[in-house]
Amino acid sequence: MKFVTAALIALLALVQAELWFGKGGLPRVWGLQAQLREQQAANDAARARNEQLQAEVSDLKEGLEMVEEKARLELGMVKPDEILVQVQTRR
Repeated sequence: MKFVTAALIALLALVQAELWFGKGGLPRVWGLQAQLREQQAANDAARARNEQLQAEVSDLKEGLEMVEEKARLELGMVKPDEILVQVQTRR
């Protein structure tokens, strides 16, 4: 009887060890949780960028102020009677 009890306890220990540390066990769960956190951070960053782009698109659709600002900053355009002065700072 003692042999059967010891065998059952050993078998139970093996099954528990496989559940906790085998394929699909705790290390795998921890790895998946880390991947989930990374993906959620990437999703949050993409969501913020999408909101920024959506605001920019709506500004471009609604008014010319954004178009004028982009032309001035990115293309260096000026109005007909304006003088462009660029100040360069020393680094």
